[in-house]
Amino acid sequence: MASADKQKKRAQRAKTKARQNRMGKPKAQANVVHPILANPLINEPFDDVEIDLSTFDFKDIEENGFDPAHFDDLFQAMKAGEGISLLALCLVFLQYPVLELVVAEESEDAATDFMMGLLIVYRGIFHDEDEDAAITWIGSDAFQSAYNEASLILQKKNARA
Repeated sequence: MASADKQKKRAQRAKTKARQNRMGKPKAQANVVHPILANPLINEPFDDVEIDLSTFDFKDIEENGFDPAHFDDLFQAMKAGEGISLLALCLVFLQYPVLELVVAEESEDAATDFMMGLLIVYRGIFHDEDEDAAITWIGSDAFQSAYNEASLILQKKNARA
């Protein structure tokens, strides 16, 4: 995990970028990548959410698990996305700043476990599913297809930025 100083700098850069985006950076460029990004609930849905990445402690989560209440902003945004489409849900999920930090700084296995944990808790909260049912949903062709498409859309979007 990065030092507190690096995390603070990264959080500051993210905050500055979010402010620039809100202050009038045109989003038409992103809309070319995929029409679903025209929806502000889907395109950069966490720009207005205060997330202090410098206080995020992944080692604590690995050792003790996570409190779903700390991820309510993610789960609510995912629910809104799911109301649009499974692709929208996946796009929202993959843009969560904490998730982006974990994917960038932790091992692939640790990041995958964290992502699976978030998805399982989401399904439990909003669909009253147990872990096995949630894992079946995550492994379904529909979810895998939407997840892979969302990942490609975000790669294209970020390449243009």
